[in-house]
Amino acid sequence: MMTPRARHIHHGEPLTRRAWQLRACLGNGPALLWLLVLFAVPLGLIVGISFLSRGEDGTLELPWTFENYQRLAGFGLLGYDLLYPLIFLRSLLLGFGTATLALLGALPLAFFIARLPARWKTAALTLVMIPFWTNLLIRTYAWQILLAPEGWLARGAAALGFIDAGVALYPGDFAVYLCMVCDYLPFMALPLYASVEKLDWTLAEAAMDLGANGWNVFRHAVFPQIKPGLVTGFLLVFLPATGQFVIPDLLGGAKTVLLGNAIQQQFGASLDWPFGSAIAVVSLALVGIGLWIFARQAGGKEVEIL
Repeated sequence: MMTPRARHIHHGEPLTRRAWQLRACLGNGPALLWLLVLFAVPLGLIVGISFLSRGEDGTLELPWTFENYQRLAGFGLLGYDLLYPLIFLRSLLLGFGTATLALLGALPLAFFIARLPARWKTAALTLVMIPFWTNLLIRTYAWQILLAPEGWLARGAAALGFIDAGVALYPGDFAVYLCMVCDYLPFMALPLYASVEKLDWTLAEAAMDLGANGWNVFRHAVFPQIKPGLVTGFLLVFLPATGQFVIPDLLGGAKTVLLGNAIQQQFGASLDWPFGSAIAVVSLALVGIGLWIFARQAGGKEVEIL
């Protein structure tokens, strides 16, 4: 005796397994095709190129080799060189420092917006998003104007004795971090705001009733509730900031090489696509590690940005 075909009930309509699979392909197929063509295939090509050799004129040639990754780790023809490990470390420190400073600025901002009356919240969130209405390059050039010797920031710093009169506040680390934090602050503030707005303040009140001080109230009653938004915001800032090179070039004087600069140079002037691909693959691996840490820390909780 043959068993009847398995059927699924979808919105009250019985579907056979084949019909269910057809609907799934029609619904998910375009998105999967998009990811395959624009992400999986290019990524596979980059990984493959990273194991090739560079020809005399910048062409891609055999044999397959691990030399690009060995060079990236510091092992070259002239011995061990810390150049590229330091580039990775410098880029990671830039991303971590930017994310930490953005967190310190976004945390009170998120609580401030969440405590506003409902009619003012939309306006406050719009003000947070205004920087995205302007191109990143234009915003960076605007910071050059603000930090120039005739700008009010430089004049104020000179009046307070931090710098000499007529001296600009850039190039330097201060200008780089100031611009980076201002540019990436919305990426940190919006996920934090989404978590803060849903806070259960009765837990904080209960902790205060039990005699907890302000720090313990935040640590045990508030922080666990905003942790998913904090982790999301930290990664949304850390990952792009690690690969940033436009802002450090324009406001840092182009004196230090970062991951973005290294990849641009290998695919551009140096015409060393295999080595540039190796840098890109390792950078993507770092991103993957960051996303894995996010999944572990967030504990599978879904976080809404808005």
